[in-house]
Amino acid sequence: MGDFIPKWHRELEIFDKIKPIIILEGNVLDKYQYPTDGSVQKGSILRLVEYLHYYFKDAGYQNIAFYDSIRGFYNNCEDGYIQNFAKLVGGSLEDQHIRADFKGRNGTASNIVKQAISQANEATAVVMDFASRYIASPSNMEQSEIDSFTILLQASIEGKDVRTQNGILKNVVILLVNKINDLPAWFYLDNPNVKTILLKTPSKEEREALVKGANFPSFFASDIFVEENAYYQEHPDELEKIQDKFVALTEGFTFTELNGLRRLSKNQQIHIKNMCDVVDLYKFGIKENPWNTLKYQEMQNAHADFEKRVKGQEIALTKTLDVIKRAMTGMSGMQSSGKPKGVLFFAGPTGTGKTETAKTLAEKLFGDEHNCIRFDMSEYGQSHSDQKLLGAPPGYVGYEAGGQLTNAVKNNPFSILLFDEIEKAHPSILDKFLQILEDGRMTDGQGNTVYFSETIIIFTSNLGIYSTNNMGERVQRVNPDMPYEEVQKNVRKGIEDYFKLQLGRPEILNRIGENIVVFDFIRPDVAKSILAAQIDKIVKNVQSEKNIKISISDSAMKTLEDAALGNLENGGRGIGNIVESLFINPLSRYMFDNEIFGDKEIVIEQINAEKMPYSLVCSER
Repeated sequence: MGDFIPKWHRELEIFDKIKPIIILEGNVLDKYQYPTDGSVQKGSILRLVEYLHYYFKDAGYQNIAFYDSIRGFYNNCEDGYIQNFAKLVGGSLEDQHIRADFKGRNGTASNIVKQAISQANEATAVVMDFASRYIASPSNMEQSEIDSFTILLQASIEGKDVRTQNGILKNVVILLVNKINDLPAWFYLDNPNVKTILLKTPSKEEREALVKGANFPSFFASDIFVEENAYYQEHPDELEKIQDKFVALTEGFTFTELNGLRRLSKNQQIHIKNMCDVVDLYKFGIKENPWNTLKYQEMQNAHADFEKRVKGQEIALTKTLDVIKRAMTGMSGMQSSGKPKGVLFFAGPTGTGKTETAKTLAEKLFGDEHNCIRFDMSEYGQSHSDQKLLGAPPGYVGYEAGGQLTNAVKNNPFSILLFDEIEKAHPSILDKFLQILEDGRMTDGQGNTVYFSETIIIFTSNLGIYSTNNMGERVQRVNPDMPYEEVQKNVRKGIEDYFKLQLGRPEILNRIGENIVVFDFIRPDVAKSILAAQIDKIVKNVQSEKNIKISISDSAMKTLEDAALGNLENGGRGIGNIVESLFINPLSRYMFDNEIFGDKEIVIEQINAEKMPYSLVCSER
């Protein structure tokens, strides 16, 4: 592929000819790949100051010096440059450094910079590194700090153009800062002599230049590359697919991280076809991604397995499994890589199987329902709750402990993250969720990057079930007498109204998209099925653990069914409560009172459910 010149580099080529002070802001601590052949080989991976040295050398500058407040002026890239600079400004060298403090009015670094760029004999570039650390606070500066920046302002006004063999070059000062507001605003705002250029993490094109250019062989041990490269020379389309996938998976990575991946891949003897595995190794410490080991045959039968645990939710289960199938086929990353494998918003009446679906999904995907990590969002309703979830910043209580969410994902990156009753979370939490859903990563309070790209994120909510009328009273929007289509419509409308009108955050709803899954009320036939399954499970457990056989008459079963059908608004959880109060508790009382602890047969003839405490009429065999 041809030379790709990063946007910031192209901007620098334009503005170093017309602006005496240029501020490079953002990703200034990173390494960069030199884009062209010149004083250094194309593709060389360099620190930014090294990159700038060769950039200005290739442009024809005769003097190139770096400055920071610890070392003073120096240039370790090539011999002779700092000596020439010392002669230019009349400075004395001490261990190849010109010592100079930043703060002050006389004899400071700013005076030396002013002297260097106000002369017209030799084209000079001064790069002021770590400029974010020159002063303690731009909003509360000492007079000595104000003086230093004022001298730099004077230097920008008095900067000269120099005629050289390469044409006319402007003496220039480059300041490297993490954030532009680390500098006093009066220094750069409305200053026609200052240009700010933003350095971002490597773009797709820059990552392609690294992976598809001369550096590609360096990702692999030499014997592996020599052995396998011949095949890919004959099958370039296959190689391009591998490289494109690697580029997509490394969105948001710095060059330093990409260079680390390159070294890790080589040290781990990774083969070309498995190049993308190094990303999982870097993020999660594993080579084999569990998503790649899922068996398609098992997932083809997943619907039937889900129905054994979650009953009466045909549409909800189908929509849930569609998201998982999309993740397994790799379609989740077609629009943007790095995002979570899937995002689901479970809504609907209480007790209809939302949490159980998430647990079943975790067991199906990762072998254990404990890989469903649940967060009760009612515990995160305060303004400082984001610190509890993501970790407190340095200097605050709880910093060492980290965040509950970020710790959970670091410990188990392949998991289902279940955020229960999301509407109870503080709005600041929702801002963090937006970042996770969009970028697939989050930086915790300790500065560690946590990746969510291998998780399924599920939000549950009871939004849309109730609304508030004009009198301020809570009224039900949906009920078990409505058909599912009407329930779904009303619930979705309630969710939309909440995010768009009440919360004023439509972007959250837009990010969830069409992944809202509305669970239906438990219908009568399903309620009977759930009741029968729960009773059957209890009877079997008592038989196996205590050798007590329990039989239930049609009359007793009818009493349980009537109670269950009269409590459909509470869903499967309500049925469980009925089984506990009408069956388990009175049965336990009967067994205890009659000293039945094993080797018996109990026939439940009747359940007295008219008044409490409920009781059983039983016979024994």
